[in-house]
Amino acid sequence: MAKTLKEKMAGIIPKIREERKELLTKYGDKVISEVTVAQAFGGMRGVKGMICDTSVVEPDKGLIIRGKPIMDIKDRYPEEIFWLLITGSLPSADELKEFQKELRNHGEVPKYVWKVLKSMPKSSHPMAMLDTAVLVMEHESEFRKRYNEGMKKTEYWEPALEDALKILGTIHSIAAGIYRYKYNKGPLIEPSNKLDWAANYVKMLGLPPKKGETYEMMRLYLTLHSDHEGGNVSANTCHTVGSALSDPFYAVSAGLNGLAGPLHGLANQECLNWVLDTMKKFGGAPTEEQIEQYAWDTLNSGKVIPGYGHAVLRVTDPRFAAFNAFGKKYLKNDPVFQTVDRVFKVVPEVLKKHGKAKNPWPNVDAGSGAILFHYGIKEFEYYTVLFSVSRAMGMLAQLVINRALGTAITRPKSVSTKWIAAQVKK
Repeated sequence: MAKTLKEKMAGIIPKIREERKELLTKYGDKVISEVTVAQAFGGMRGVKGMICDTSVVEPDKGLIIRGKPIMDIKDRYPEEIFWLLITGSLPSADELKEFQKELRNHGEVPKYVWKVLKSMPKSSHPMAMLDTAVLVMEHESEFRKRYNEGMKKTEYWEPALEDALKILGTIHSIAAGIYRYKYNKGPLIEPSNKLDWAANYVKMLGLPPKKGETYEMMRLYLTLHSDHEGGNVSANTCHTVGSALSDPFYAVSAGLNGLAGPLHGLANQECLNWVLDTMKKFGGAPTEEQIEQYAWDTLNSGKVIPGYGHAVLRVTDPRFAAFNAFGKKYLKNDPVFQTVDRVFKVVPEVLKKHGKAKNPWPNVDAGSGAILFHYGIKEFEYYTVLFSVSRAMGMLAQLVINRALGTAITRPKSVSTKWIAAQVKK
């Protein structure tokens, strides 16, 4: 008999609660990190100060979800990835089927959400529209309802999971509706009970399936962007807001507001812009020699080559490698993809010779925009919405787990610049 996600979680939670209790009892006074003045002023980069069990990013390996390297699970359905994120194991075939059904059962977008979105100016940014829709749906929160009724702390995770399913069950429909409304693509398209989460997103966007090829692309995109540790802006913001026991609608909306920032969610469109500018300069897909010339021109003008370098990684991002392999399978005659692939062959060597890049290798954003562009999504400002639909999985998985474990409210100690100056002089 296949278990529902809630039943699966109910069997797992007592064990992970006990594991955390034991760690705190035995090792609560052990030091695991220190902070330098540069880190304190530099956004706390590299400071070990929070727990995230859903995924880690290893400098020499890339993204690892629950112990599984992303390249080993890149062809899984996004629903399987969410199950893995939240339980630590992949679902059985029956569990996957049941979970997909459960998501569809949570898929009705309240009519008032569409009314609110249509009352916004069409010139509104699509991320503002998505954030607003999720926040407006807070009216549906089971967590808030149960909290006001006085539930036990040990039960917090149950309505948090219910809210998570409501968000996951509707966020792709809302995102697709925003796309069609904002860009004049026609009326809303209803989801199908026969399609998986990613395939339904493609259908509701109105993209041609190309014999299932577009479905495969979207599954890959949503899987690769699903989670990336707990310290990135969107996950960390969602965690902080949720730690105050704000319900998942508040917390995810806050996380998406962070994702909308140019330093977090806009990278792939900046990378694609650089590629298209290169093509424009040379009148089509440039040669490797022309790319090398343009790369040096970019660096010598004081600019960076977007998509190359990463805060943690010191190797080619395996997510880029996954997109590159997909492109070679389906897009080998596409001039934009050809340019991306040639840039990958040329730019790392240029950056090595330049000498200032700590990591000359591409990250995921160097290739993802070209894939979206090929399949007809050419409205660059929408790309962050696609990222958001995916990253909601990681944010929600972390949030539910933290409610299950009773994770404390986030409250780091801040100090003044004057205090820092006094301390370093001692």
